[in-house]
Amino acid sequence: MNVTNREKLVLIGNGMAGINTIEQMLKLAPDKYEITVIGKEPYPNYNRIQLSYLLEGSKTFKDTILNDYPWYEQNGIQLLTGVEATRIDLSTKRVQMSDGQFRPYDKLIIATGSNPAMLPIPGVDKDGIVSFRDMQDCQRMTDAACTFMRAAVIGGGLLGLEAAKGLLKLGMQVTVVHLCPDLMERQLDSAASAMLKAELEEQGIQFLLNKKTVEILGDNRVKSLQFEDGSKLETDFVVMAVGIVPLTTLARDCGLEVGRGIIVDDYMQTSAPDVYAVGECNQHRGISYGLIAPLFEQGAVLAKHLCGLSAQPYQGSIVSTKLKISGVDVFSAGEFQDEPGLDVIRMQDNWKKTYKKVLLRENRIVGGVLFGDVSDSAQLFKWVKAQETMTREIHEQLVGTSHMEGADPLAFVTAMPSDEIVCGCNGVTKGMIMHAITEQGLSTVDEIKTCTGASRSCGGCKPMVEQILAMTLGDRYEGSHTVVESLCGCTTHNREDVISAIRDNRLTHVREVMHVLDWHNLEGCTKCRPAINYYIGMVWPEAFEDEKDSRFVNERLHANIQKDGTYTVVPRMYGGVTTPEQLRKIADVADKYDVKMVKVTGGQRLILLGVKKADLPHIWEELGMPSGYAYAKALRTVKTCVGSTFCRFGTQDSIGMGIVLEKKFERLWMPAKFKMAVNGCPRNCAEAEIKDFGIIGNEGGWEIYVGGNGGVKLRAADLLCKVKTDEELIELAGAFIQFYRETGKYGERTSDWIERLGLPAIAQEIVENKERRKELVARIELALQGLHDPWREVVENEGLRHQLYENIHVK
Repeated sequence: MNVTNREKLVLIGNGMAGINTIEQMLKLAPDKYEITVIGKEPYPNYNRIQLSYLLEGSKTFKDTILNDYPWYEQNGIQLLTGVEATRIDLSTKRVQMSDGQFRPYDKLIIATGSNPAMLPIPGVDKDGIVSFRDMQDCQRMTDAACTFMRAAVIGGGLLGLEAAKGLLKLGMQVTVVHLCPDLMERQLDSAASAMLKAELEEQGIQFLLNKKTVEILGDNRVKSLQFEDGSKLETDFVVMAVGIVPLTTLARDCGLEVGRGIIVDDYMQTSAPDVYAVGECNQHRGISYGLIAPLFEQGAVLAKHLCGLSAQPYQGSIVSTKLKISGVDVFSAGEFQDEPGLDVIRMQDNWKKTYKKVLLRENRIVGGVLFGDVSDSAQLFKWVKAQETMTREIHEQLVGTSHMEGADPLAFVTAMPSDEIVCGCNGVTKGMIMHAITEQGLSTVDEIKTCTGASRSCGGCKPMVEQILAMTLGDRYEGSHTVVESLCGCTTHNREDVISAIRDNRLTHVREVMHVLDWHNLEGCTKCRPAINYYIGMVWPEAFEDEKDSRFVNERLHANIQKDGTYTVVPRMYGGVTTPEQLRKIADVADKYDVKMVKVTGGQRLILLGVKKADLPHIWEELGMPSGYAYAKALRTVKTCVGSTFCRFGTQDSIGMGIVLEKKFERLWMPAKFKMAVNGCPRNCAEAEIKDFGIIGNEGGWEIYVGGNGGVKLRAADLLCKVKTDEELIELAGAFIQFYRETGKYGERTSDWIERLGLPAIAQEIVENKERRKELVARIELALQGLHDPWREVVENEGLRHQLYENIHVK
């Protein structure tokens, strides 16, 4: 179609519902319209669903962007940001904007979304009161956490709880105030709500239920909340999360029919010709939806209609809900309360903290609730939407007896029709995913996400997307079989072969292993010799004799070689704590041996740079401090904040715990370098969530995060579990490290190890299986008993110092 003859389409609103409609239109008829998008916020299209992740710090703003500026340019879309539509002239078909400009339209889509509801009570206009709706709200909350201690969140629904967890992560003391006796009462029954409350209390959030806020007290700024029963809550900051109000002013002013929202028909058309409304701003058959999946379903119908294609009318949506809080899995779909005429299938395991409930009407599945384990959420939602008849097979799957030997794990996705929607957030069907895999040669979930948008928004459909990928690729699917990697070019044997040979034949020397396994190169190489040496020490710690020739030069000399041929010396400073005496020694050594630079490292210790090789033993002798193992595949650092000892926000003794952990596990060899961090509160100053083993303290105990990496391959750590006592924390740290030592490949960081094994498998071994945990702890204690610090020997043994000095000069 000639560009000059294209119809003009104007979209008011640059949010998820409107842009998703445009995305679908571009797939159906990319040249039909000349498109202009008017966006009030000064950003491209971003994912509001992930604001909670942005607030808690697990994602950046860049992570939330769905369509960047180049996307608009590539699709010929004129994007106007930071400008607001102020008037629609239905007679002349023009939209006026806040900057005085006009935009003519042939077709107009209103996707203005909604505003947060604010309680109509005295004091609501004071400083320190915000909603939780957009990027600016996130920034206000983050800024407040830097200054104030106490936060109150009014509203115990989905958004309120996500805001509360985000503020808790920012280090604030958070109290959720809720009008009802149950949290998320629109999605959960009392049993699931009680489990959710208990879990969040354990994380550190406090609750005041059955509380009606009647006034906000303070002068210019909020000081406290006044409740109807006469009680008060002192607070410095308030987040309102009590619902949303569709934005209808623009539509009402131009004469469109408006109820609670802009009234639309089954094709999203308003009361005016060529004017449509999609998303939270509209009202369809008396309902205004606030969840993303229904809005995308509306967008799919509207896109087909505007492209002149046959479309099934939109008849409303069955909604599902997932709570986006790290460490808390909650899912709800359809009906959820016990009512007359409903049959209930219910399973509750308080030890595992799981709950499953399915509701039937005349033997058809009409709703369900999952807590703790939401692995069945996609299947359950499908059954609820279809009001599937309950069968023996479905019942077996729900109660956990269908995963028997011989059962096909892909049976569910195989039976799905091609036109069934897999990603409700982006309207992606099973057929679209399969077509993209075969036509584009896709082989990973990330590639599917980029190509189709599936799993791009909330991520809830990712397991099903992966199952479809496995089904489509069959034997070509990388996840369906394990690629055997040999240890190096000197052998065809892999890690498992080597460890089995060491254990079965009780091999205790590197050359023994090479001989038994018929190494091609009997001298080995710099890749396999250190690996074999490590595996021998891991399997037989009590009989291990470290072979120095099988270690890297840095490990042999206890210093990292630099590009100019000099070395670095890094004394250990437990938990980042030092003393004036240690500082004086470091300064004296730096002067005496003409050290080029003394620098504070990212691991909270001092590094001496530019040390001559011949001076290494003398420097270590005069320092009289243990090595910080900055060169080793071992525990490098335990970074700490000042914690409850000094910080006004600190709830736990992070310094003390950091020193205990560092002294316990120092000098223990591991598959790769290992870093830890301990925070005294959720403000996370020690950056626990990019460490191999990160700990965050709160009033209820400790949260343990694992598998983080702040290096080249950036990875946020996963929440492993929460513990209440220091003893549990130390025990789990030992079990985790030992399991990593026993199952990690030599040179494999925990970030890659967790991706390979999967967090659930690791949690099963060290958290859920307490007997297995005890066995791991016993084995690491055995390994720890045989440890010694060679540099302590250097300091204490004059003869050894001279021998080492001579060896350095010879080499």
